[in-house]
Amino acid sequence: MTGIDAVHAVGQPVAGVAVAAPPEKAAEMKQVIQAVKAINATGMMGQDSELTFAMDAQTHRPVVRIVDKKTNQVIEQLPPEAVLAMAADLDRPGQLG
Repeated sequence: MTGIDAVHAVGQPVAGVAVAAPPEKAAEMKQVIQAVKAINATGMMGQDSELTFAMDAQTHRPVVRIVDKKTNQVIEQLPPEAVLAMAADLDRPGQLG
């Protein structure tokens, strides 16, 4: 599993995880968090699930998850862990060929 700096659907950092973003990304992240909150308010994810937003610590790419509210188990994640791992490998120097 890759490192994820999580931001819960309500926009609060999860369990003391700090989320640092360049100023130019802060407004974009705020919009995504507001969209996640709006979707969760509609109940579209069902009574037992919610949408969450996080930033992958290695690739600095956004991650959206559907999470079971009761167990906090990830039901679905975009992009999947395998894609994040490939992206992290591609970002490492000397990983070509």
